[in-house]
Amino acid sequence: MASREGQGFVVIILTFLFAYVLAVVPLPGWLQWARPEWVALTLIYWCIALPQRVGIAAAVLLGVGLDVLEGSVLGQNAFALVVVALLSQLLYQRLRVYSLWQQAVVVFILVGINQLICQWVQSIEGVSVLPRLFLLPALSSALLWPVILHSLRGLRRYYQVS
Repeated sequence: MASREGQGFVVIILTFLFAYVLAVVPLPGWLQWARPEWVALTLIYWCIALPQRVGIAAAVLLGVGLDVLEGSVLGQNAFALVVVALLSQLLYQRLRVYSLWQQAVVVFILVGINQLICQWVQSIEGVSVLPRLFLLPALSSALLWPVILHSLRGLRRYYQVS
């Protein structure tokens, strides 16, 4: 039993590391504004699938790591991901029974809240952002949600992560 739990922990960590890699992969300038929030998407999935294993503590660690990776204000992404994880854990039972498109709408809202918090912190430090474009990552994340959901669910079932 201990080896299966250890294997599950490794699978979860590897999915977050892959999300980090996708978060920093260079994109063309026109596509940069629509970069999906890979770490937030992965966190939302694991908070819904395994709320007893992945939650607020994981969100803090992931957020600080993302802050370091992106060179943003320390705590910006941590705070945003904590809010996303908290809301995901509050809604996980409801989200599990929603249809795929309803889940995508909730993911749009959750990632939109994430973006709103990050933009708020950036505006406090004086970084200007085009107001019409800051929700593009939420839209692209919601559109990718079915792919993320089926991929991570397949991985979770294949490796029997519970």
